[in-house]
Amino acid sequence: MRYVRLRMLFVVIAMFAAACGGDDSSEPTAAAGEPGDETAASCDTLPTKADGVLTVATAEPAFPPWVEDDDPSSGDGYESALIFAIADELGIETVEWVRTGFDEAIAPGEREYDLNIQQYSITGKRDEIVDFSDGYYQVEQAIIGAADSPVASAESVGDLVELKLGAAIGTTSLDYIEDVIQPRSEAAVYDDNAAAKAAFDAGQVDGIVFDLPTAYFITAAEIPDASIIGVLPRSGDPEELGMVFEDGSPLIPCINAALSTLRDDGTLEALEDEWLNQAGSIPTLSS
Repeated sequence: MRYVRLRMLFVVIAMFAAACGGDDSSEPTAAAGEPGDETAASCDTLPTKADGVLTVATAEPAFPPWVEDDDPSSGDGYESALIFAIADELGIETVEWVRTGFDEAIAPGEREYDLNIQQYSITGKRDEIVDFSDGYYQVEQAIIGAADSPVASAESVGDLVELKLGAAIGTTSLDYIEDVIQPRSEAAVYDDNAAAKAAFDAGQVDGIVFDLPTAYFITAAEIPDASIIGVLPRSGDPEELGMVFEDGSPLIPCINAALSTLRDDGTLEALEDEWLNQAGSIPTLSS
């Protein structure tokens, strides 16, 4: 698969650099008894629900660019490819996929799967109920609208206050509308993208807020009459996506260790370039 070839290239480059470099430029490694060794030791036998199998939940349906053709087992799409890269790093040969609703995965209780990945933003409120991995993607929000709609001329967040906006239920896109934009009209809330499309087609909203990669997909495939008007300025700490685990899962340190390796060797950046980064320049609205 593509990410395997990329990782092999990064490993070769890293080996060459290590051979040519001196001791002064080398990164320190964990000494015996330090946390790095403890994590490695605890992950020798992975605490997965089924021996030798990583069971992963995702959305029903799952959309590009996160999962292509609603088939997470293909390894195509950012989140699908990432899971297989993590499994490869951990030495797991079998990945099994199950489907869950968005809200279902952030409710309390035990799970029959190891982790859930479907663009969950790491928030303090959610972290009180479930546990998260380290972040695997920093999110930007974007607003889409028709070229002849009032939102098309917006240059700042303040220009959106008088407009009718919408977002999917339970998302940080909806939080952004309510907490940052604070429009005078109550935000329209949708159960899914189909409902958002119907509202847009009916002219019930001026603009809809999505995370940027989803906005690319929406405007290309689901609401082609809309375009990305602008990227919304970040507010506060960077928003990150994390994998969701049941509270206290012993698998989290192992997943985080794999993520760290994939980040350091360039795999995460390569997957972002392949699946999430689109050509063209989208303006960023001012605060």
